[in-house]
Amino acid sequence: MDAARIAGYFKRKSILITGSTGFLGKILVEKILRVQPDASKIYLLVRGADASSAQQRVQEEVINTELFGLLMGKHGNGFQPFIQEKVVAVAGDIIYENLGLETPVLKALAEEMDVIVNIAATTNFYERYDVSLDVNVMGVKHLCQFAKQCPRLKMFMQVSTAYVCGDVRSREVLILEKPIESGESLHEGRYLDIDAELRLVKEAKKELQNSPVDEAACKTERKAMKELGLQRARHFGWPNTYVFTKAMGEMMLGQLRGAMPVVIVRPSIITSVRADPLPGWMQGVRTIDTLIIGYAKQNLSCFLGDLSVVVDVIPGDMVVNAMMAAVAAHSEEKGQAVVPVYHATSSLRNPATYKVLYESGRRHFYKNPRVGENGEVVPTKEMRFFPTIARLRLYLMLTFKLPLEILHLVNLLLCGHFSRLYNDLNRKYKFVMHLLDVYGPFAFFNGCFDDINMERLRQAMAMKTPEDHMFNFDPKAINWDDYFTRIHIPGVLKYLHK
Repeated sequence: MDAARIAGYFKRKSILITGSTGFLGKILVEKILRVQPDASKIYLLVRGADASSAQQRVQEEVINTELFGLLMGKHGNGFQPFIQEKVVAVAGDIIYENLGLETPVLKALAEEMDVIVNIAATTNFYERYDVSLDVNVMGVKHLCQFAKQCPRLKMFMQVSTAYVCGDVRSREVLILEKPIESGESLHEGRYLDIDAELRLVKEAKKELQNSPVDEAACKTERKAMKELGLQRARHFGWPNTYVFTKAMGEMMLGQLRGAMPVVIVRPSIITSVRADPLPGWMQGVRTIDTLIIGYAKQNLSCFLGDLSVVVDVIPGDMVVNAMMAAVAAHSEEKGQAVVPVYHATSSLRNPATYKVLYESGRRHFYKNPRVGENGEVVPTKEMRFFPTIARLRLYLMLTFKLPLEILHLVNLLLCGHFSRLYNDLNRKYKFVMHLLDVYGPFAFFNGCFDDINMERLRQAMAMKTPEDHMFNFDPKAINWDDYFTRIHIPGVLKYLHK
């Protein structure tokens, strides 16, 4: 397994990619086009009213991004003709049967397809339960149904998340690369029935929709659906709706795959591009990036966490390299007894702690101090970390909430004289509480992701030429301190910090 074999695999292949407007999807599209210009077609399924609007979305949200600068430079004036020849935008949506496509279009697409890569997902931790089920579960079902109509299909790749393992704060555990079984629950004695969950949501929405439709009713429905998702996730042992429904998506794939060649890739927290095509490039705020941005804005003076805890992160380009290698390695493996699962993670081979991330951030801001609106240098302050939720809540109550309530009362007595100050401080307080609620469980995540399958794939790689290193996905190659300081944190500030 070397660069020539991986790149060569995609020659004259037709590939359907969902989620191409997202971070990982863009990296995959760019990489295939750059390393294998003789790929037949790359079909990008995107939401759009028609083919024209889908094409516009792909052009604006994928092709015109900075990520494609290297490819653009390589082709020069021939870049757009090359893209028009190779990239086909398809107006559809995985939440619908037949992907929302007309029968003739669906059949023509099925006849062409060699590889399907499903990256599309709603990644909001507290998304509406109905929306999460539609995208993360039913989307897998509809793609499987389509895949079975593809006579040339050689691979169906499902991109999941390593955190389908659930909440392991209370114990140190090695999380294996094994498929999720049908009906499996993380709470013993509970059977997870996907059909029952779909019926539950349907009935809940039916009850909510009995009231008159207005803005208040819509708000009530949104809140109820979010709370239902969180409730059902925790009932079965998952910490949030996102990882719960991604686990169900894997379960759905296991039920429907039949003899189809399938691979599941589970990345941990995906971070900015490390090497190529554009170091530091990223899109979409990830868990740790929220902390970096909060620190940069000086909205965050304290947070929950143990600096000795490992934060499992992996650069986006390494994830894509692993995905492409896995596709080439398992192509046409029909009738697999067990679905191959790959952890694209770092905690076992090259763990990075929160301390490394924090020290890198602090060093970066000392060397590159922020400047306020008045042109004065904003001093870099130390952050304080609390080892338990109870201690942090008490600290926040005494340090922020109590003075805020006093300020609120004074503001009322003085007819709003301190409104601006109160609103600013209240916003910062709510920001910290939001982070605590959403990301708190990950601050004490003690799991270590086994990657024996991924290591076997790495050992099969021949790293003999510079081209071979274009497909490097070995976390041991990363110097975390250098990566965070020189690449990731500047990338977050450039692409995400507004």
